[in-house]
Amino acid sequence: MSKVHVIVAETRGGKLRQVTFEAVQAARRTGGEGDRLAAVLIGAGVGSLAEELAGAGVDAVHVIDSPALELYNPEAYGAALNALLDRLQPDTVFFGHTAIGRDLAPAAATHLQAGQISDVTAIERSGADVLFTRPVYAGKAFEQKKRTGGGPLVVTVRPNNIVPADGAAGAAPVTAEAYDAPPSLRTVIKDVVRKMSGRVDLAEAKIVVSGGRGVKSADGFKPLEELAGVLNAAVGASRGACDAGYCDYALQIGQTGKVVTPEIYIACGISGAIQHLAGMSQSRIIIAINKDAEAPIFKVADYGIVGDLFDVVPLLTAEFRKALA
Repeated sequence: MSKVHVIVAETRGGKLRQVTFEAVQAARRTGGEGDRLAAVLIGAGVGSLAEELAGAGVDAVHVIDSPALELYNPEAYGAALNALLDRLQPDTVFFGHTAIGRDLAPAAATHLQAGQISDVTAIERSGADVLFTRPVYAGKAFEQKKRTGGGPLVVTVRPNNIVPADGAAGAAPVTAEAYDAPPSLRTVIKDVVRKMSGRVDLAEAKIVVSGGRGVKSADGFKPLEELAGVLNAAVGASRGACDAGYCDYALQIGQTGKVVTPEIYIACGISGAIQHLAGMSQSRIIIAINKDAEAPIFKVADYGIVGDLFDVVPLLTAEFRKALA
């Protein structure tokens, strides 16, 4: 008997987030032959995105579109999603390991009385078992988990770790679902204040340029922002830079901030405290720029430049601008 695997899509700024397509790929790797993939799109005015999602290799797209769902509200989104899950009876439900995914996934797991595996970075098969890999101990080790028993499972996928699903021939049918608001919303969202690291989403950026206490001031981030602009990168920061007031905490990367896994991570004036490494050590290529040749960051860096970031970063910016012209 075929099973249904549900992917809960996520949007930002009127676009589908990349982690949605990574979750589709995760569902493909989890499912067996004959299984069906169903994507769920929740929000207000999101119907125009259904066609793009329908071409991502899923078998069906369910759109829950209502003005009441314009701003994320866990109670409203949960009610909309749970009603659909009751009908679909999924074997597995996939979310992105984002702020919304981390909030909504446990509620869905509770509703389905399902197990949950969070922050998955890889999925592979071992015989009849599907193995889910996730980091533990602040990224210093990894564990593999598998489903035991026959109940449903909820999974969150860390962005930038699973290759996104490519398009498939044809397009999946799109179904508009009705939304019945809960009788009483305990929380009403009036407005959302968004603080971004720049033009690029920090969690999904392919390149991150990050600054630490070595930037010395808020103005010290300007050379980093210029480099990020040339590379179409996001700007991040260590907790030390945030605590010193050089930048907003929305940029913080580390154990108590965001976890990023970009293709390239450029650490400028960051010593490399263990708390910061927990948030970026899984980056594919790490480039460190620091005046202190003994800084711990060089132990995890693939490439190291010993020098003043205020001399090195402008030189890098000029050379990248030439190369990319």
